[in-house]
Amino acid sequence: MSHIVTIKAQIKDPVALAAACVRLGLEQPTQGTAKLFTSTATGLIVKLPGWEYPAVIDANAGQISYDNYGGEWGSQAELDKLLQAYAVEKARIEARRAGNTVTENLLADGSIKLVIQVGTGGAI
Repeated sequence: MSHIVTIKAQIKDPVALAAACVRLGLEQPTQGTAKLFTSTATGLIVKLPGWEYPAVIDANAGQISYDNYGGEWGSQAELDKLLQAYAVEKARIEARRAGNTVTENLLADGSIKLVIQVGTGGAI
């Protein structure tokens, strides 16, 4: 049986975030406080390609603080890639934790198809 799932991710798992950064070839997140133009934010700091200021993730709240000035200081697509990579890595971690296997396929539109083989042979 096959199911289509759309995930709206909140970044709450530092391990999955680190795996997402590896997937994207980014530096590992660091805990700290970062300047965001006229303010600061504390959490896991992720430097995105081409961004003037980093994204800062509060893993307890699942919130991301950033200032890309409406795309002038960094492309929204870079943050979207991070969110997609996080969702994939979190799904992989949880599926494997439950004893399932995961197969991944990159689709032509940039989306990622995960097939999770459930213990006794059913696929999700």
